[in-house]
Amino acid sequence: MSLDQLTAPAPVRADRHRPVRVRVSLFALALGGFGIGTTEFVTMGVLPEIAGGVGVSIPRAGQLVSVYALGVVVGAPLVAVLGARLPRRTMLVALMAFFTAGNLASALAPGFHTLMAARFASGLPHGAYFGMASVVAASLVPVERRARAVSMMMLGLMVATLVGVPLSTVLGQQLGWRSTYWTVAVIGCLTIVAVLRWVPQVHALPGASPRQELGALRRPQVWLSLLVGAIGFGGFFAVYSYITPTLTEVSGLAKAAVPIALALFGLGMTLGTIVGGRLADRWMLRTMGGGLASFLAMMLLFTLTAHAVVPAVATVFLLGFTGTVMNPALATRLMDVAGEAQSLAASLNHAALNVGNALGAWIGGVVIAAGFGYTSPALAGAGLAVIGLIVIGASGWLDRSRRR
Repeated sequence: MSLDQLTAPAPVRADRHRPVRVRVSLFALALGGFGIGTTEFVTMGVLPEIAGGVGVSIPRAGQLVSVYALGVVVGAPLVAVLGARLPRRTMLVALMAFFTAGNLASALAPGFHTLMAARFASGLPHGAYFGMASVVAASLVPVERRARAVSMMMLGLMVATLVGVPLSTVLGQQLGWRSTYWTVAVIGCLTIVAVLRWVPQVHALPGASPRQELGALRRPQVWLSLLVGAIGFGGFFAVYSYITPTLTEVSGLAKAAVPIALALFGLGMTLGTIVGGRLADRWMLRTMGGGLASFLAMMLLFTLTAHAVVPAVATVFLLGFTGTVMNPALATRLMDVAGEAQSLAASLNHAALNVGNALGAWIGGVVIAAGFGYTSPALAGAGLAVIGLIVIGASGWLDRSRRR
C-alpha cells in the first residue's frame, strides 16, 4: 500500500456512515490536542531532571515553561493570519509537522539555550492548531451541535492532564527527560497520519485573506470574549499553579498521593469539558457566566476545605469540573462574533488562555510571597473571576442592545 493510499481520506459511502466519520475525524483532531497538552505540562513534571541534564538551577529551568507560553501567544495570531487562504486540513498537517519538529529539537538539544529555542518553537503552532481544529470540528456537524463537537476535539488536551502528563513524567524520571519529548514527537507523527486519513478537507471561506482575518480585531465582542479568557481563566491558573504545595503544606496530603489528587483534577476537567459542550449548544452566554460563577464559588469553598485532606481533594475535583465548563462556550462564542475571521479568533482563544496562565501564576505567586498563605491564590483567583463575570455581563448587554 502506498503512502497516498494510506493517508487518503476515507471515501463517502453512505449517509449512515456519517456519524462514524465525524467521530474518527474528531478523534484525529483530539489526538493532536493530546500531544500538545502533554508537551505543555510535562515540562513541569520533569523540571528537576531537565535542570540536572542541562546544568542549570531549577528556577532557571522553569523559564522553559514561560518561553513555551510566549511561543503560544506569538504564534497563534501570526500563523492564523499568514495561513488565512490555505485549506484547513493542510494547515493542521503543517502545524503538527512543525510541532513535531520542535519536540524532536527539544529531545536533541545539547544545552539550555538550544532547549529554550526549541521550546519556543514548539509553542508557536499550539494556539493556531486548536483554532483551526475548532473551526474544522464545528464544520463537521449541524450548527446546533457545534459546541459539543468543539468540546470533543478539546478532550485531547484534558485527557493529556489526566493520562499523558503523569505517564510521560514517570517515563522521564525512569528513562531521562529527553524521552518525554521523543514520546510527544511520536504522538505528533501519529496525528499527521490520522488527520490526513480521517479529517475531510475544509476550504477557507471565499475571499479569505490576512486582511479579512485581522478584521476580527475591529469587533468589540471579540475583545470582550478574549478578556473573559485571559482574566477569567487567570483565576483557574492562579489555583492550579500552586495546587501541589497547597495540598501538601495546608491540607497535609502525603506527597505520594499528590498524583492521585491531580488525576482527580484532570478527571474533573474532562467531565467539565463534555458537560460544557452540551450546555453551550443551548445556552452560550449563560454557560459562560454560569460556569465562571460556579468556579468562583468553588475557589471560595477551597479556602475553607483546604485545611483537611478529604474535603480538599473533593474540592479539587470540583475545581477541575467547574473551571472548564465554559471553555467550549468561549471557543464557539469567539467563532460566532468574529464573522468571517473565525480562524484568527479561534486561535486567539488559546493565546488568551496562555495570557491567563501567566497572569494567574504571577498573581498567585505575589500573594503567597506577601505572606497571605497558600490558600490566598484561590481568593485572588476569585477576584479575577468576578472581573470575568462583569465582562460577560457587558458582552450580553451589547448583544441585547444590538437586537433592540
